[in-house]
Amino acid sequence: MTNALISVSDKSGIVDFARALHARGVRLISTGGTAKLLAAENLPVTEVAELTGFPEMLDGRVKTLHPKVHAGLLARRELPAHMAALKDHGVDTIDLLVVNLYPFEATVAKASCTLADAIENIDIGGPAMVRSAAKNWKDVGVVTDAGQYPAVLAELQQHGHLTHALRFQLAVAAFNRIAQYAGAISDYLSSVEFEPEKLSDTYVPRRQTFPAQSNGIFTKVQDLRYGENSHQSAALYRDLCPAPGSIVTGEQLQGKELSYNNIADADAAWECVKSFKLPACVIVKHANPCGVAVGTSAREAYAKAFQTDPTSAFGGIIAFNRPVDGAAAEQVARQFVEVLMAPDFTREALAVFQAKANVRLVKIALPAAGGASAWSQGRNLMDAKRVGSGLLLQSADNHELQLADLKVVTERQPTQEQMQDLMFAWKVAKFVKSNAIVFCKGGMTMGVGAGQMSRLDSARIASIKAEAAGLSLRDTVVASDAFFPFRDGLDVVVDAGATCVAQPGGSMRDQEVVDAANERGVAMVFTGVRHFRH
Repeated sequence: MTNALISVSDKSGIVDFARALHARGVRLISTGGTAKLLAAENLPVTEVAELTGFPEMLDGRVKTLHPKVHAGLLARRELPAHMAALKDHGVDTIDLLVVNLYPFEATVAKASCTLADAIENIDIGGPAMVRSAAKNWKDVGVVTDAGQYPAVLAELQQHGHLTHALRFQLAVAAFNRIAQYAGAISDYLSSVEFEPEKLSDTYVPRRQTFPAQSNGIFTKVQDLRYGENSHQSAALYRDLCPAPGSIVTGEQLQGKELSYNNIADADAAWECVKSFKLPACVIVKHANPCGVAVGTSAREAYAKAFQTDPTSAFGGIIAFNRPVDGAAAEQVARQFVEVLMAPDFTREALAVFQAKANVRLVKIALPAAGGASAWSQGRNLMDAKRVGSGLLLQSADNHELQLADLKVVTERQPTQEQMQDLMFAWKVAKFVKSNAIVFCKGGMTMGVGAGQMSRLDSARIASIKAEAAGLSLRDTVVASDAFFPFRDGLDVVVDAGATCVAQPGGSMRDQEVVDAANERGVAMVFTGVRHFRH
């Protein structure tokens, strides 16, 4: 390795990296700000303008777009004609390119970003050099992230050069970075609602939530044994910057490899349990919560959640929003569980599950409290669903109902205790497949009806589930994820024992249903929002 060209926007670790290259006899070539930084650290550096014999111009827009740069990167060392051409034109080979791009993504993430700032942060020379170096990966190493510095230095120390394996790995990462960068630019520009009459250096354009072109990019976490069924193949991917406290940020502590269905159900359980502030437990089976409860401890919350539907809980996915201690672990270990998730596990809890090697334990740090955005609370901002040759995109259902949002529409008023149970039931219903009917009492689910074509059938199934578990629905509250289109669904839940009901309202027959509630002597509140989940 003879020559290294360094041009970085993010200068983290670059001085130490350059110093290590210099110590190995590598000539340092650099641009503008990077060259000044290296020179200030007493490192000998050749400016690109000196290399090319052409000055930087147009406020730095043109500095590396020159044949002496790109020929030095693209020349194939094993081809005599290439090497002769370099010699004829006085071009040196460039053996290592170290480039990270203008911070376009960080710039446009600011609400105050002007169109002028966005455009100025579109890197031109950087991506061009990266492409040249990555294309010629057999002869050139290309470093596009500070996290790659240690691996490069380690190989130089061990071999005196970069192996083909590492150079290819770096080239793949480089092309991935270029794709990410181009996608971010396309996403931004496709979202701009351009108003030419407002164009100025201070113009902050309005942006559409859904751009004209979507360029979602994900990185693979792992291949999976198979998909929903054994004849389907599958893999898990994650966002480039996953929300903190989301399922893909988890650490598996023990157990078999997670399957496609495990991950899908685990996500449902984790998203549900995160919505509670009190110690909570959620048990999910086939994408639906079959038992949810809050308690004074993880153990109590689990015991209550399991009581809802012990049959469905067999082989379920369990999530806690508190660390699992020995007492909770011993309780959970009595049943067959596929996956157990929590923010942490005590030493005693881990010891309990050592004898159950197949149980998958997953540790996921809860997102930090506070913050106004859904992302800061560990939630997706957008949801996607594949349809035939297309993609449905929507803003994620991150609506949080507040107690003040409940509107009492009946003569009977809910008690304070019922209002708390209604809030609990509503949180659960949000994560139950439509049509959803959820009976609750005392901070636990008493019966869950999910995924039926008729709300009436969901109400009946919830009642049947409670009866099978030996639970009385007397004086329970009920949450319905959407309005009752007729009074018959209300009559079913009241006949089962419910005395208070929460529903969105909004039906043409709202008054009919409210009149039925008054007739039956039960309280009813409207939430003003529905939570269909398909």
